[in-house]
Amino acid sequence: MKKFLALMLALVMALSLAACGGGSSSGGDAAVERTDTTTVAVGAVILARDDVAEADIYNFVADIFDNAESLVSSHAKYSELSLEYGASITSVPYHPGAAKYFAEKGFEVASVKEGAGTGASRDLRFVTGGESGTYYAFGSVIAQHATNNAGVKVVGLVGNGSQGNVQELVDGTADLAFCQSDVMAYAYNGTNLFETKMEGFSTVAALYMEQVQIVTTNPEIKTVADLAGKSVSIGSPGSGVYFNAIDVLGAYGLTENDIKPTYQSFGDSADALKNGQIDAAFIVAGAPTTAVTDLATTKDTYLVSLDDEHIDKLLETSDYYSKTVIAKDVYFG
Repeated sequence: MKKFLALMLALVMALSLAACGGGSSSGGDAAVERTDTTTVAVGAVILARDDVAEADIYNFVADIFDNAESLVSSHAKYSELSLEYGASITSVPYHPGAAKYFAEKGFEVASVKEGAGTGASRDLRFVTGGESGTYYAFGSVIAQHATNNAGVKVVGLVGNGSQGNVQELVDGTADLAFCQSDVMAYAYNGTNLFETKMEGFSTVAALYMEQVQIVTTNPEIKTVADLAGKSVSIGSPGSGVYFNAIDVLGAYGLTENDIKPTYQSFGDSADALKNGQIDAAFIVAGAPTTAVTDLATTKDTYLVSLDDEHIDKLLETSDYYSKTVIAKDVYFG
């Protein structure tokens, strides 16, 4: 009887511990911490080679915006599109086909690329992003719908970061490309990632804001300052994530030398967090991001907020950022 009672007591204690969330986090009950996250964001922009036909770009842009409301079920990012934001880029001139579309909708762009849009119609190669990111998922949907409905064949391809995507446009191995708004400006002006000015590309449309997400599985990392001395993924070489990470760290008085940096893609960063190989990762993408969602199914996962003081400091020196909040229900829908 004593053995039976002891077994029953042990079973009750085990069940109580599980109900309270005790034990290690290795199952589907793990999730991103249920709090809003304050951070900064840059824009997700589509660029085109200047020699893409005006009519092809016009039809491509029209397909994206005219059908956005009805395509939300295909990808949630369609719900974030607006004509006003689409026509808002000032750092790089618009392709004539895009400018024509926005003008017909009542939105004049800041400038139009002279001499662009004169090439012959052709199939368009659209470089997006890594397979675990929003660029790839959303870009694939955009490409498929345009191919089926817009009279222009668009092939969605895996991309190599914003810098690599711009380089593919310039080299002629891509016709369309996703790019962060800050990296686009770097390329056009020949700064930061780019030693010389990149030529031969123009703006198609700004689509949505990309949040800087600092992801960790360590609940003791609560602020950016807590990253000091930690192993942190700051993005693939040549990606916009790297410069975003350096900017955010700099706002807190930290440099690359104050952390133990690794240089990984979204998916590789998530795997490294899952396996305990790194402490945190910078992921810059529209939330919800597949890599973060997948990580949260197996590990308790947390997003690190930026405070207002340091956000203001960052905005003073980097005007392409904007303050934003990732609502807790983005990862708890």
